[in-house]
Amino acid sequence: MHQNNPMSTQPITRNSPAHAMLRAAVRDFVQTELDPHAEHWEKQGIWPARDVLKKMGDLGFLGLSYPEAYGGGGADYTFNAVLLEELGHAVPMGATLGICVHTDMATPALAQHGNEDLKQRYLAPAIRGEIVSAIAVSEPDAGSDVAAIRTRADDDGDDYVINGSKMWITNGAQADYLCLLAKTGSSGGHSGSSLIVVPTNTPGFSVSRKLDKLGLRDSDTAILSFDNVRVPKTNRIGEEGKGFQYQMQQFQRERLAMTLMSLGSMERCIELTKKYLKARKAFGKPLGHNQFIYFKLAELISEIEALRYLAYECVSQYAAGQDMTRLASMAKLKSGLLSRQVADMCLQFHGGMGYVEEYPIARYFRDIRLWAIGGGADEVMMEVIAKYEGLGPKGK
Repeated sequence: MHQNNPMSTQPITRNSPAHAMLRAAVRDFVQTELDPHAEHWEKQGIWPARDVLKKMGDLGFLGLSYPEAYGGGGADYTFNAVLLEELGHAVPMGATLGICVHTDMATPALAQHGNEDLKQRYLAPAIRGEIVSAIAVSEPDAGSDVAAIRTRADDDGDDYVINGSKMWITNGAQADYLCLLAKTGSSGGHSGSSLIVVPTNTPGFSVSRKLDKLGLRDSDTAILSFDNVRVPKTNRIGEEGKGFQYQMQQFQRERLAMTLMSLGSMERCIELTKKYLKARKAFGKPLGHNQFIYFKLAELISEIEALRYLAYECVSQYAAGQDMTRLASMAKLKSGLLSRQVADMCLQFHGGMGYVEEYPIARYFRDIRLWAIGGGADEVMMEVIAKYEGLGPKGK
């Protein structure tokens, strides 16, 4: 059944002095602390999460909208939006995805539903950049279908004993703690699961292996194993059995964060292409003078700008405490589709040079492909949107 989701009356402020200062600071960080190391991290197959996050924590970047009591900035989510857009401009997209996991995927439920002890032991040091976090939800047989997870956290007195495995875990090889979704009851489907903080130095936990991926090679993506991992029940985030609901809330922020990052990355891709088209000549004139090419770029730029304001409306709704599920799903779907179009067209306009690793467009083409899969595949987003619109088989 269609649910009305009224437009927010408080749009994101893009040009306040505080936002402008943050934007400049993050852009400088990207250019000095991330981009110069992109090739090295790509070859190494990992980014130095602890070093990078500590530098970001010292600059106050990691907890912009979290309470000051835990070292956060106490600001609204519009400041996260600025951070994420600027991170999207970075060359090492795997590293910035890892940062995004830390700020907007593995910590929101902890900040909102965690007890005071958990916040002091895990949220506060995460904001300071002293520890690395990861979100552990997906499994070999439960990616988009979160309700199908099999990893269990069985009751044993004051503890949970965890057995199972997780797959596709960003930051998985470096994380100091996991925000883990596991079954804690006998109920199937959407009920009976809980979110639990699991320190990775706990006996029985291991990284099975790091995955060799098509793109985002500077990001460590791992398969994790849990063999009688024992953690206290006090490590549970919020109420037992409410983990699926908490994770669905966390997913909306994750999907918005990925959309915001895609805006910066698409802008960078367009700028690289514009620069190339001005310098490259064919048939006696710059490639950029070809009408089809500049018309197509104009169309893509318009699409990016339209997505930006859809994303900003989601930011405004989230900052106002409204349910943004419908629009965030639309924004995530559009970002996955549009990112692929931008990557494909820009590579095409580079010709043969776009197909070689010497030019950054090839790397962008590989890296951005995840955006239509991670954080909720395009098909999952369409399913969510269809439900809000009353479409699909009866009873959906």
